[in-house]
Amino acid sequence: MTSPTVHAATGGSLAPPLPQLPAAPPSPEERRRLLAGRYHDPHSVLGAHVTAEGIAIRVLRPFAERVALEVGEASYRLVPDGDGLFTGLLPATGPAGGLPTEREIPAYTLLVGYRDAEHRQHDGYRTGPTLGELDLHLISEGRHEQLWRALGSHVREVDGVRGTAFAVWAPNAVGVRLSGDFNHWNSSGHPMRSLGSSGVWELFVPDVADGARYKYEIHTQGGRVLEKADPLARATECPPGTASVVHTSSYRWQDADWLARRATGTPHAAPMSVYEVHLPSWRPGLTYRQLADELPAYLAGLNFTHVEFMPVMEHPFGGSWGYQVSGFYAPTARLGSPDDFRYLIDTLHRHGIGVIVDWVPAHFPKDDFALARFDGEPLYEPADPLRAEHPDWGTLEFDYGRTEVRNFLVANAVYWCEEFHVDGLRVDAVASMLYLDYSRAEGAWTPNRHGGRENLEAVRFLQELNATVYRRCPGVVTIAEESTAWDGVTRPTDSGGLGFGLKWNMGWMHDSLSYVGRDPVHRKYHHNEMTFSMVYAHSENYLLPISHDEVVHGKGSLVARMPGDWWRQRATVRAYLGYMWAHPGKQLLFMGQEFAQGAEWDHDSGPQWWVLEEQWPAAGEHLGVQRLVGELNRIYRETPALWEQDSDPAGFQWIDAEAGDENVLSFVRHDRAGRPLVCLSNFSPVVRRGYRTGLPLPGAWQPVLDTDAARYGGSGAADPGPVRSCARPWRGWAQSAELTLPPLATIWLAPDPDTTPR
Repeated sequence: MTSPTVHAATGGSLAPPLPQLPAAPPSPEERRRLLAGRYHDPHSVLGAHVTAEGIAIRVLRPFAERVALEVGEASYRLVPDGDGLFTGLLPATGPAGGLPTEREIPAYTLLVGYRDAEHRQHDGYRTGPTLGELDLHLISEGRHEQLWRALGSHVREVDGVRGTAFAVWAPNAVGVRLSGDFNHWNSSGHPMRSLGSSGVWELFVPDVADGARYKYEIHTQGGRVLEKADPLARATECPPGTASVVHTSSYRWQDADWLARRATGTPHAAPMSVYEVHLPSWRPGLTYRQLADELPAYLAGLNFTHVEFMPVMEHPFGGSWGYQVSGFYAPTARLGSPDDFRYLIDTLHRHGIGVIVDWVPAHFPKDDFALARFDGEPLYEPADPLRAEHPDWGTLEFDYGRTEVRNFLVANAVYWCEEFHVDGLRVDAVASMLYLDYSRAEGAWTPNRHGGRENLEAVRFLQELNATVYRRCPGVVTIAEESTAWDGVTRPTDSGGLGFGLKWNMGWMHDSLSYVGRDPVHRKYHHNEMTFSMVYAHSENYLLPISHDEVVHGKGSLVARMPGDWWRQRATVRAYLGYMWAHPGKQLLFMGQEFAQGAEWDHDSGPQWWVLEEQWPAAGEHLGVQRLVGELNRIYRETPALWEQDSDPAGFQWIDAEAGDENVLSFVRHDRAGRPLVCLSNFSPVVRRGYRTGLPLPGAWQPVLDTDAARYGGSGAADPGPVRSCARPWRGWAQSAELTLPPLATIWLAPDPDTTPR
């Protein structure tokens, strides 16, 4: 056999022929399974192994013409065995003249020759597993709270060699191989090994570095071959690409003071005014870094305390707005790298803005490259098709009863809090998780073991999620989008509740929008739509949402839902926002509604910023609403009565809940020290002069907010100066006063400290 000519790695000059080692072929069955990609333990064949004859070296390099072994100063040719397999038997003796142990196998490198090049390489198959027994135990028990540190891809040094360790959970697979740009997307040279009953497959690949793209090739029990993205990938290709990307963060955070303050705070008893954002369309075309130059300053200028991002996790279809997630551990590459996203959050923290991210554990898409039937069998989804299919969205639900799936999700929540410093998780579609019959017809769902409709596994998952996040991440708040009357959503888990910090008040949202959407002449017949929320306002810790869901799918923008002409529509919006900010609960407003844009949201074009540049008076009316929102937030943050006792009945008191004929709502908010703030909302277009209202204290009351003020685009109908109470009883109040209620307006009154008793 003629020896191939080997070119030196540096010079490329001809070298003398190398001695060839004797062949050391694997057994025919091992060879067949290895080359077919259906072998659970390729490391038992490949790499270096002590045999009775010496040290067997076996290398799998598809398309290579030759492979040489370099041991110290000596070099040897390996014998080609076909299909990219090269073997050789290296004679060696141990310390006592016998064979060495596995640990005493000498270090070696490979010189792999192709038609037009040679590459010096390390052999990843001579290394032990990169996951320890503790990792595998925690994964099997479903208790690995930092799962992303074990699974996925990680650049590291193993036995002095730099490379990337890959690990994936695929318990039903009969073989897993790795493909990537480092092997020209040919996986046959990179079979992974199974780590036993854990279901984890692992491989260390030398010389693969950050930025490498990769996928897993899953060989199923049914004989199919699937190409899958890494469920634990921390970075991805930009869609429509679907490959995973090796990523190691090099970001240095600057928000230590922010995290320290957050850890000592109590979100339920603190101000929270949230601006909801769809990042790709807030300013279309901006990257994470460019958004960091504009968004934090904009939010700080409007005095918002928090921003909520619609899902930033990678997703294949932009039209899903991020709610059909394929890469749960990767920020979307559409806007930049994971470290760019860290920079955005860090910048928001430096501007005093907390960051909440939408998190979607209720379902996932059926795309072939992602989680669906990941290893050929139902894995992340339930095996029962009546439980797996999500009827509303054409997606799959998670199997919350499976320990590894529950671990995947709980660790994912922790991941965003610990790795990206987010301050809150808004959990999407909680109701769809809690009920087995959610959106399902009779007979199209499987009851629980007690015959009921409650998803007991989902309940346990949500309890574990909240308990784990609150234990590990001090000061973080979890928020449930839960649209039913499930008892105890924000009750602590040790008292049988789900353990969320806050719950979206969907009832208040639907009722109040229904009320203000009616013509004022009809509102008196629906006054209960505005008063009913106080029947249950303190049953949970609530957040009041005017979210993206209320300004899409033909519903129109917030202002477009109001009746009347242009002026009345904007006046009603201003009155509504003033009422909303005074109502018990935190607030959330979707982008574009802060300046009363006229069109509903479009995820391609984003907010109608141009309306702020129109000629007066049109732009003035939009700017006036925007100015009002900034003032609402400023006064709100400075007034503990509006947030300190949101969940305590002592923080609210009706002045008059029965003024339906006048379309007027009036109530008092109290802080813990008993200091009051009075709110009166007139949802009639009539100016009500000489309107008498009860007041909780004698003395002068200063107007601190009037949504009808001219600077907000209003008529300025209110009386100037303070409102003075007198000792005239009125509807159960010892003190009362007459004032002018502007049309379609909300006013807030605060006691003058110089004239009212302390």
